[in-house]
Amino acid sequence: QMRLVESGGGSAQPGGSLTLSCAVSGFTLADFSIAWYRQAPGREREGISCISTTSRFYADPVKGRFTISRDIAQSTVYLQMENLKPEDTGEYYCATDPGLCTRILTTPMDELDAWGQGTQVTVYS
Repeated sequence: QMRLVESGGGSAQPGGSLTLSCAVSGFTLADFSIAWYRQAPGREREGISCISTTSRFYADPVKGRFTISRDIAQSTVYLQMENLKPEDTGEYYCATDPGLCTRILTTPMDELDAWGQGTQVTVYS
């Protein structure tokens, strides 16, 4: 059974940093794409970053500020978030599905193979 567990959420001031973790089990991380989605209050959930064996993707709102990485040995994907803005506030989820990085912007998270329970990020203005 595929399982993803997010952690690392919390509160930060604008300009601050947080690093989220996504620990996976039940599958081999090296063989799967992992994406981060987020849902801000009152807004639709959106895909913001993705990592695969061959590529990394960042949506425009986070490009240049967020960095996605993975540790195969630890079966963990990270999302390092810097220069945080109030609009980064929301629930952050990691998810997986074959070929996800090529369609993260157009595929709703609830259509994917698996996703975690989420971790909350709050950036105080």
